[in-house]
Amino acid sequence: MAREIVLDTETTGFDPKTGDRLVEVGCIEIDDLLPTGRTFHRYVNPDRLIPEAAIRVHGITDEKVKDAPRFHEIVDDLMEFIGDAPMIAHNAGFDRNFIDAEYVMAGRPATDPDRWIDTLALAQKRFPGMPNSLDALCKRFKVSLADRTFHGALIDARLLAEVYLELRGGKERVLDLSVSKKAAVAVSGPIVMGGRDPRPNGLAPRSTPDERERHVAFLQATLKDRSLWTAYGLETETTPA
Repeated sequence: MAREIVLDTETTGFDPKTGDRLVEVGCIEIDDLLPTGRTFHRYVNPDRLIPEAAIRVHGITDEKVKDAPRFHEIVDDLMEFIGDAPMIAHNAGFDRNFIDAEYVMAGRPATDPDRWIDTLALAQKRFPGMPNSLDALCKRFKVSLADRTFHGALIDARLLAEVYLELRGGKERVLDLSVSKKAAVAVSGPIVMGGRDPRPNGLAPRSTPDERERHVAFLQATLKDRSLWTAYGLETETTPA
């Protein structure tokens, strides 16, 4: 795995071809399925009124973005942050349509469709026939929605990064990689019954020398060549009892 960008947008509607515009974009950088801590977030003035239906979803009002930059003013910063990394989005076609439309209006080339990874498609493949909205996946993977009142580009990108980690099996990988070298050596060492380390020295015998001598004499007289110790050449030694 390598550097990837988890991306989400909020818009004035559903279709840039009918005049809808982007009002917010949020990105999270991940590297080898781990967030790096680097983010990109901007509100954008869409140069049009935001419908009430859209405001009910994301809570972004005309007043909130009236002094925000236009997209052409942030496009270079956004493109620099994304670089040549793959872009991850939920229902990626929606976000790609808006990003591409804004890029083209700002005089930039549209993105390569092959750079986009759709987490909705990943979820549908893994959970066919089940609800696979971002909310549903967060609940399924026990990703907290406590901080989310409205949909927001950066908030949703953070949630999606956690969901993407789960979809890629990243938590197991993180756990594997978190094993220290010392622990790895311990794991690869000899197995000790009961989880205890072997004693460095044997315990001192609790029998007396006289008891041990009488024990050997008993074995020699009673078991003779059937003695367990005979096989080890110990029949004449004072073996601890």
